[in-house]
Amino acid sequence: MNDTPRANRLHIGLFGKRNAGKSSLINALTHQDTALVSDIPGTTTDPVFKAMEIHGLGPCVFIDTAGFDDEGELGELRIRQTQRALEKTDIALMVCTDERLDEELHWQRLLKEKNVPVIWILNKCDLLSDAEQTMRRIEQQCGQVPLLVSTLTGKGLDDILRSLRNKLPDETMAQGIVGRLVEENDTVMLVMPQDIQAPKGRLILPQVQTIRELLDRKCLVMSCTTDKIDAMLAALARPPKLIITDSQVFRTVYDKKPAESRLTSFSVLFAQYKGDIDYYMKGANAIAQLTPESRVLIAEACTHAPLAEDIGRVKIPNMLRKRIGEGLQIDIVSGTDFPEDLASYDLIIHCGACMFNRKYVLNRIGQARTQQVPMTNYGVTIAYLAGILDKIDY
Repeated sequence: MNDTPRANRLHIGLFGKRNAGKSSLINALTHQDTALVSDIPGTTTDPVFKAMEIHGLGPCVFIDTAGFDDEGELGELRIRQTQRALEKTDIALMVCTDERLDEELHWQRLLKEKNVPVIWILNKCDLLSDAEQTMRRIEQQCGQVPLLVSTLTGKGLDDILRSLRNKLPDETMAQGIVGRLVEENDTVMLVMPQDIQAPKGRLILPQVQTIRELLDRKCLVMSCTTDKIDAMLAALARPPKLIITDSQVFRTVYDKKPAESRLTSFSVLFAQYKGDIDYYMKGANAIAQLTPESRVLIAEACTHAPLAEDIGRVKIPNMLRKRIGEGLQIDIVSGTDFPEDLASYDLIIHCGACMFNRKYVLNRIGQARTQQVPMTNYGVTIAYLAGILDKIDY
């Protein structure tokens, strides 16, 4: 269960009023005391993320959110956190206990705007004397027959899992990180410079995940650092089918690679795996329109102290200013910090987002697209600046 990072798991969010039984429902579905349960409304404050392995669903994350009818100044902060959880939700469970649905219907509209499928649940049905009538009144309002559920008796739990399986998103992630670039027995060469971001004894997460997928696909995987490219190519009986490199050495690898070998980078692969690669490729063209008076936003998923060789905070800004001019304004955000108003930016450059799930990244892309702000990612940007964007594969 712990082998799959949270970012690669199906995110199932539970939404509803305080004391609707969301936490009890998670405990029942996971067969664990995952979430704190109390009769006191407002027990759940910040969203609680619980990673699980569910038969028929695979690795997933249940998100237990605060009630969206919370009150007071603290309640507003809790509701704001629930809104952030919405951004990461692949499938939503809308939990209610009666037909008073003003709040629920509002949140259903928010979820619909994010293209999140919603499963309605009439919880605590064992306490209702007219559950069937209540169910019909809910259907009239939300347009969906709610599932009758009781965590006390276990009624409806299998129905929830069945409905979740029916709504599994058909996404690019099903193709995996390397997509259709490789087949069984293909030789794949990985170029992985070891620097301050991957100190001795460590590989960064995208490298680890890519290696594992290539091994699962029965590829022949060879790895080297940048200074050993020539030796690696000389040791191979034939050129590798695919070369995957760290984006920082894109140009170096391109100049050394055999003509028949395809080339990409870990960051570019994650651009198609977690985001919208076509939008990123188009967005890179905005670099040509930047001037010293332009403003660029760099967004990275990781939250860490700035490093001397940091790709997002140091290297890409230096590359851009060398091309555009020192006056170029560059803002940097990390983690879940991301401005709501993007209109003042001429370009957004996002990291590979190995720490985010695909839904969250697509919501950011949707935000940029709605505000007509071009967006690209680290690897695509570096390939563009190196003059080889049209020579890479994804």
